Amino acid sequence: MNLHPDIAALLEMVQAGTESGARIPFPQLTAVQARADFDASSPLLDVDPPALGYERQLSLPTRDGATIEARLYAKEEPNNRNPAPVLLYMHGGGFVVGSLDSHQPLCRGLVEDSGAAVLSIGYRLAPEYKFPTAFEDAVDALAWIGRDGLAAGMDAGRVAVGGDSAGGTLAAALAIEARANRSLPLPLLQVLAYPGLSSRQTSDSYERYGSGYLLERSTVDWFFQQYLRDDSDRDDWRFAPLAAKDLAGLPPALIVLAEFDPLVDEGRDYAAKLRAAGVAVDLQIYPGMIHEFLRMGNVVADALQARAAIGQGLAKAFRAAGEKAA
Repeated sequence: MNLHPDIAALLEMVQAGTESGARIPFPQLTAVQARADFDASSPLLDVDPPALGYERQLSLPTRDGATIEARLYAKEEPNNRNPAPVLLYMHGGGFVVGSLDSHQPLCRGLVEDSGAAVLSIGYRLAPEYKFPTAFEDAVDALAWIGRDGLAAGMDAGRVAVGGDSAGGTLAAALAIEARANRSLPLPLLQVLAYPGLSSRQTSDSYERYGSGYLLERSTVDWFFQQYLRDDSDRDDWRFAPLAAKDLAGLPPALIVLAEFDPLVDEGRDYAAKLRAAGVAVDLQIYPGMIHEFLRMGNVVADALQARAAIGQGLAKAFRAAGEKAA
């Protein structure tokens, strides 16, 4: 299939902005400048639903004594007498950019579509915090749900993990960690939206779509230069879940990919590897779409359709768990 015409028009605007100098590619910016640029452009792309009935700012403890910011979203205030199922959400941004603000519209929408609560975490970013800090922050957030979530109205027995792009990488790695670490709640579902999963960026889709389709190969290289301590980190499954030797016993996966994305092949490969390990996989590849399309509700209706499909998957998983518990 061809690019969706509205996506093609967006890419033409991006290219024109780059050529005119109005848009400066991330590799030519500092991390701080890139974060400001990413946050400023996000509201232009996505539809921001109205504020929910309950939105709470939290500070979560980490293993090194620091705290990370988080936001708990729900339709109405949850409580420990009737705790809500919760999606632990990690935002995208190459481990360098992205924030609670940039992904607030998506998180609000996921609450509306699923009926569950969403806990979005502001894990620490590179280059100030190198690998594996982002992963460890995600683990510590899941541990917090298991330990203290009930007091905040969250049901630690009905937890899913999810994220987009680098956040999807973190969600996939978190699902692997939770299988082995019995102190963590075992997620009922892992939601992986166009995640990075491979140690090396050598796939056919990188060759086809690594230039001119929004996510540039040069940008990915820049992200990883900021995040990784050295090249050996590439082969660590906490960075590249495809490097994990055993995926058996992981939670079911809902994998959402874009046809014209450099990452689409590694998403397909991970789905195949999960299935080979006996893990249930719902693989959804959206034709005509590019990386980041899930946050482009102002550009294409497919974004809202994909978000709704994720919401339905979450609702189904949480409903089944509730019925089993009853």
